[in-house]
Amino acid sequence: MAKRTGPTSERMKKLLISLRKASAKENAPIWKVAREVLGKSTRSKVEVNIDRIGRFVKEGETALILGKVLSDGELKHKITVAAYSFSKVAKEKIDQIGKAITVEELLEKNPKGKKVRIIG
Repeated sequence: MAKRTGPTSERMKKLLISLRKASAKENAPIWKVAREVLGKSTRSKVEVNIDRIGRFVKEGETALILGKVLSDGELKHKITVAAYSFSKVAKEKIDQIGKAITVEELLEKNPKGKKVRIIG
């Protein structure tokens, strides 16, 4: 029988627990989806370019990226981008116009998950 594995980083383990608790407490299905996607293997994690985020997210909304944000493209309007990780250049580009935060920060600021759009 194969050995069952799970996330190895402590940050990911804590995040998955926080997402499960927030989903149950706030009755917010967005956190349940986020937990399912982030709990998958590393090979199935998404990588999204800034250009794609800008196309699908309206001004004033928050984009939730359940993976890594890469630096290709430019933002044209002010949005908040929450992701598990950012490339260094992507974080700099987003912070020039909008705001780049972690999934953990988004979970603290918006426990109900309102006006959040999952990209990827």
